[in-house]
Amino acid sequence: MHTKSYKSVVLKKNQRQIFVIIPDGVSLRNFAYSSFYKQAKERGLHVVLWHHTPFDLDVLQLNNIVLEDPKSHQLTTILKNVRKRIEIAQFAKRDNDAIYKSYLFPLNYKGIKNTLRSILSKLLVFCFNSEKGLVFIKNAINHLEQKTTYFKKCLEVLGTEKPDFVFCTSQRSVLAIAPLLAAQQLEIPTMSFVFSWDNLPKATLDVTADYYAVWSAFMKEELLTYYPSITSNQVEITGTPQFETHYNPNHSVSKKDFFSLFNLDMEISYVCYSGDDYTTSPKDPLYLRDVAIAIRKLNSEGERLGLIFRRCPVDFSNRYDVILEAYKDVIVPIEPLWDKIGGAWDSILPQPEDMGLLRSIAAHTLAVINLGSSMVFDFAIHQKPCLYMNYNYLNPQNNVDAGVYVYDYVHFRSKPNTDVVVWLNHPDDIAKAIQDIIVDSEVVVAHANQWYHKINKQPADMASSRILESIDRILKTYAN
Repeated sequence: MHTKSYKSVVLKKNQRQIFVIIPDGVSLRNFAYSSFYKQAKERGLHVVLWHHTPFDLDVLQLNNIVLEDPKSHQLTTILKNVRKRIEIAQFAKRDNDAIYKSYLFPLNYKGIKNTLRSILSKLLVFCFNSEKGLVFIKNAINHLEQKTTYFKKCLEVLGTEKPDFVFCTSQRSVLAIAPLLAAQQLEIPTMSFVFSWDNLPKATLDVTADYYAVWSAFMKEELLTYYPSITSNQVEITGTPQFETHYNPNHSVSKKDFFSLFNLDMEISYVCYSGDDYTTSPKDPLYLRDVAIAIRKLNSEGERLGLIFRRCPVDFSNRYDVILEAYKDVIVPIEPLWDKIGGAWDSILPQPEDMGLLRSIAAHTLAVINLGSSMVFDFAIHQKPCLYMNYNYLNPQNNVDAGVYVYDYVHFRSKPNTDVVVWLNHPDDIAKAIQDIIVDSEVVVAHANQWYHKINKQPADMASSRILESIDRILKTYAN
């Protein structure tokens, strides 16, 4: 079960050992590459990253144990989707708001196995579509997971290593259910981090923990609203390590060095276009094209502008290739430093250097343009504006249609009732909007920062420290 390089250690007197479950690349970025691990060591904690990523953490000299052959029960995935559908239905009913149903993906009827799974899912949703039914489904998931070989292996590792605390870095990982259940069976306190600002309305709380860490007071209220069985004293407001790199001077690169590294022209001012994943923005290359056309137009009128394209880190498709070639006079692609090690999305992993790369792009460009991304916050930290695409091409003819349904999602209701971004309602708006933000973007940036401060506890560079303080405080209560 252990990695070959890991050896159980004899802890110093009164030294605490923390197991940190790392199920995917985002968690790796937030907790292995941030200051979290270093700060934990400085506090005298012995941290072990308990992970099933294909990344070799020995290279980074991080204590780690691999969750070998993590395999949930064959019915868990079905029941997880049933739970999600019931929760979404309950949220929609409670709030009398059909937008929740937009978070659901259609059931898959391709092939016999998928068809049978989908039919079973629909039947279970029909039979258990109530609060009591939801409790039954959750209990069934836990019961099945406790019967797996994977659960027994988790028990074995925890029994051998005897950590004082188990911290899960993502609340939406099915493969984190078994290790957390094993810890709870052994009466080891547990905490799960809610890793994204949009996750709670989407019914993505797949794990059950003793405590939960959230970004903000706003997110705490969300968690207590959606999951009334969780009490206020179980929720710690910590912020997220996701943005800490932007405040770390060790990741700072001068504009001259950054431009030299990517052969950028110091006489040109660049805007960043941040790509979305295919599900969120299936026609994303057309937006990139529209921005490139606007940049060309402005340059023909005397401006000196360029466009840096940073694709979504989990998008390795060739769908942008035609646009990149056609507009190579204005677009400079800078690839995220993420590696596709396996076939699943959770095996697409960041390199440590990508955090500094994102910081440099935000620091040394004029603004970011995208469709509904949290990159608005990365750029607000650097006092740079965000421009949101607010039209769509969701038709076979690729004709411009008004509005984008994404902005109707519940998580966008957290924004202040002011213009936190510049809204691009038509391709013809883009050139003037870029001209305007070159002249003055102070007001929209100030509003974006109000939004950022609402959804992420300040000061934002103290998130890792606050998480560790929460763990330390909880451990003291258990010691007493």
